[in-house]
Amino acid sequence: MQILLANPRGFCAGVNMAIESLAKAIELFGTPIYVYHEIVHNRYVVDEFRNKGAIFVDSLDEVPHGATLLYSAHGVSPEIRRISKERNLRTIDATCPLVTKVHLEAIKFAKENYRIVLVGHEGHDEVIGTMGEAPDRIDLVESVEDVENLTIPSDAKIAYLTQTTLSLDDASRIIGALKQKYPNIEGPKKEDICYATTNRQEAVRELSPEADVVIVLGSQNSSNSQRLRELAETRGKRAYLVDGASDIKQEWFKPTDKVVVTAGASAPEVVVNECINYLKDHFGASVENRIVREEHVNFPLPRELRVISRDSLTTAPN
Repeated sequence: MQILLANPRGFCAGVNMAIESLAKAIELFGTPIYVYHEIVHNRYVVDEFRNKGAIFVDSLDEVPHGATLLYSAHGVSPEIRRISKERNLRTIDATCPLVTKVHLEAIKFAKENYRIVLVGHEGHDEVIGTMGEAPDRIDLVESVEDVENLTIPSDAKIAYLTQTTLSLDDASRIIGALKQKYPNIEGPKKEDICYATTNRQEAVRELSPEADVVIVLGSQNSSNSQRLRELAETRGKRAYLVDGASDIKQEWFKPTDKVVVTAGASAPEVVVNECINYLKDHFGASVENRIVREEHVNFPLPRELRVISRDSLTTAPN
C-alpha cells in the first residue's frame, strides 16, 4: 500500500487562532470558561478542551452572569453579542477573520438596501451568525433548485454572499444560476470561500485520480471536511470521513491500494498521524508527501487577549 499524504491539509489560520485563543483564555482566566458552540467542528479538539475545563454551550442561558465567554471560529449574530452584554459577560471574539469579512459584507449590502442571497448550509453555525446580521434582508439557498424557487423581483437590488467552507464546484453552479436569473446581481469584491477550503479541495482534486481510496480526517459536522469526501466520491473514489484511526475499517482497503490521506481545516495533525500509523501497521504502507500548494497565513489573537497579555507583561515585576 502507498499513502499519498496531501499538502496542504489540517488546521487553517482561523482554526489555529481560535484554538490558541481558547488555550490562552484558560491560561489567563482559569476555568470554567464558556464557549458559544464548539470552538471548531472537531470532536478531538472539543474533547481536549472539555477535559481542560472548557464548557461548550448552545444557549447563553447556560452561562452565569459575569462569566467569561469565548465566541467560536464560526462567528455569532448581533443578537448574541447584545445578550452577552446584558448578562455582563467578559467576551473574547475568536471569529475567523474570513468569516468576519462575510459578516461585514452582509452589513454593507443591507445598509445599501440590497436583498442578499446567502449560499450556504441551513443550520450551520457560520450561516446562522451571518444571517443574524440582517435577518429581514437575507435569503438562504443551498442548491440550484432553491435559486429557481426564489421570488425576489427581477428588478430588485440584489447581491450574493457565500459560506466560507462550501464545495467550489457546488458554489460555482449555484452562483451561475443566480447570475442567470438575476443578471444584475452583485457579489463580494473577493470570493468568500476561504483559501484553506479552496486549497484542500484543490489537493484532493489533483491527487484523487491516482488513488483507489481517499481518507479524510475530520468530524461529521465539519462542512469543509464533508466537502472533501464528496469531492473524492464525485471522482469515482471510495472515500471515507473519519475522526481518527478508531473509525477505520480494514475491509475498506486492499493491500495494493493507493490511499490519499488528507484532513479538513479543523482536524489536528495528531489524528492524521494515527491514521497513517494504522495503515502502516495493518498494510505495511509507505508514505509519499505531495505538496500541491504552500500556505503561509497567520491571524493574530483577538484584541481582548492581546491587550491583557501586553498589560500583564508591562506590570510584571523585574
